Amino acid sequence: MKVKLSALRLLLSACLSLVSAAGAQTVLVEAEGFDDHGGWVVDQQFMDQMGSPFLLAHGLGKPVRDAATAVLFPRPGEYRLWVRTRDWVAPWKAPGAPGRFQLIVDGRAVETLFGTQGAHWHWQDGGMVQIAKKKVAVRLHDLTGFDGRCDAIVFSADAGFVPPNESEPMAAFRKRMLGLPEKPQNAGDFDLVVVGGGIAGTCTAISAARLGLQVALIQNRPVLGGNNSSEVRVHLNGQINLPPYPALGDVVRELDTGYRGNAQPARHYDDQQKLNVVRAERNIHLYLNMHAFKVEKQGDRIVAVVARHTVNSSRVRFTAPLFADCTGDGTLGFLAGADYRMGRESSDQTDESLAPEKPDKMTMGASVQWYSESTGQQENFPDCPWALQFNEESCHYLTRGDWDWEAGMNRDQIAEFEYIRDHALRAVYGNWAFLKNHSREMAKFADRRLEWVAFIAGKRESRRLLGDVILQQQDIQLRKKFADAFVTTTWSIDLHYPAPENTKHFPGSEFRSIAKFTKIEPYPIPYRSLYSRNVGNLLMAGRCISVTHVALGTVRVMRTGGMMGELIGMAASLCKKHNTDPRGVYQNHLGELKRLARRGVGKHGER
Repeated sequence: MKVKLSALRLLLSACLSLVSAAGAQTVLVEAEGFDDHGGWVVDQQFMDQMGSPFLLAHGLGKPVRDAATAVLFPRPGEYRLWVRTRDWVAPWKAPGAPGRFQLIVDGRAVETLFGTQGAHWHWQDGGMVQIAKKKVAVRLHDLTGFDGRCDAIVFSADAGFVPPNESEPMAAFRKRMLGLPEKPQNAGDFDLVVVGGGIAGTCTAISAARLGLQVALIQNRPVLGGNNSSEVRVHLNGQINLPPYPALGDVVRELDTGYRGNAQPARHYDDQQKLNVVRAERNIHLYLNMHAFKVEKQGDRIVAVVARHTVNSSRVRFTAPLFADCTGDGTLGFLAGADYRMGRESSDQTDESLAPEKPDKMTMGASVQWYSESTGQQENFPDCPWALQFNEESCHYLTRGDWDWEAGMNRDQIAEFEYIRDHALRAVYGNWAFLKNHSREMAKFADRRLEWVAFIAGKRESRRLLGDVILQQQDIQLRKKFADAFVTTTWSIDLHYPAPENTKHFPGSEFRSIAKFTKIEPYPIPYRSLYSRNVGNLLMAGRCISVTHVALGTVRVMRTGGMMGELIGMAASLCKKHNTDPRGVYQNHLGELKRLARRGVGKHGER
């Protein structure tokens, strides 16, 4: 290990020396920082793996509007051009490079087509370009509408300079080129920092704020709601306002539009409603487009979280005595060294009848939903030779893709997530191209347009952080009584598997799922599943709580996660009041937590 670390330090030192030498004549432009994104969208889902947010040309087969910015050069002259990108279908050795785009510099298109090579993120050489003046307009020009992606652009007057691509040297290069300060900006001190702005995190922040805490709510997208946002479009499931604490769920109700159905128009999920509820709370300090990527610890406690803005790259540091992981992926806990599991436990480990005989890495998958609309006129869609290929036996005669367009159950939902999302896109585009251009029912699809396809994939499962209680199947079905039973779960134990018919046609590359339901009676889950067993000041709510894979099948739906958030917001208020930690609330203040849960924190008259 010492040898590897020494080699890494030498590599980093060499790269920094190279950057220092080239820095005065090198310009870095982050794509997400363009002045005008045009029709491109910011995609931050994989920045922990590939190093950065990037711009995505998600046009559903129609080229998107140019992204544009102005670039300042140290002087006119000849510059070597590099663009960090990839051919996103290359992992499947698929033909066609659908993510092609051009770079237009000062009104002239660079000869090189980008997004045409390399299965991995890398700096594609764009050759030499002539810069005639110090301030030049630069545009990203999409050629296909099929998810071309651009991370960053480098111009260097040193023709021999190659930007670093390894994670640490590249991070140091970005920091230097962007002129970022050595230390992140201090956001101030808070009572509670909540990372993750889905339903669970939003409810956590609202609950704690209404009980007097100063709360920082950090969300790495421009909207709140997570899977219930207009970006993913999953409706809220699970019942609320049930015994033993019927006031739990009042905050969830304030965020709920009441619409049912997945993959519906954006208004069904009303992003603005969620933002309005949060912004009405004077004790909530909302930080949208901020991705938490680092923690600082003292002993077994988190003392600070550092987040990066997904558009302007600024770094902000948040300090507090308490933190809540509502990321879904358990990201905050992972960064802090919290104990966690990922995958399925065996029946020998847990005595669960629904667990497999042997442990494995399988998880429930991520959904990329979609829908089409009839326009009353001929709508064309190109053939997609780079997508999954279908025939009459394997195709899906559908006009809408619901939750069961689910991919990646046998892959790592964190490390391989870009691959998983992209595989799901290949399935959607390939199936639609077959229906439109080759199927026996082409006429029925002639006037239909692919209206919406999610580019933010809706996850169900990844890391599960471990608490003092790891809830199991038999706890729920045998109705084990816990002294700290609070949040009532009502959803069936709903576990997903690759659809057998899909496996028949696409073995190992499934993108459709089936659900197997095991009915339960309403069951209150314990508070001790909602804080970390080894990170002393970490609470959690949502799908990353302390449960087995099987038990996750019932607690993972969003209304249930929202009630978890309401409860841990209450627990956080008691931590502050009594100068204790989440475990101390259970040990010494459980009665007070019960009183808060009976009273609730919802707006009066809402229920």
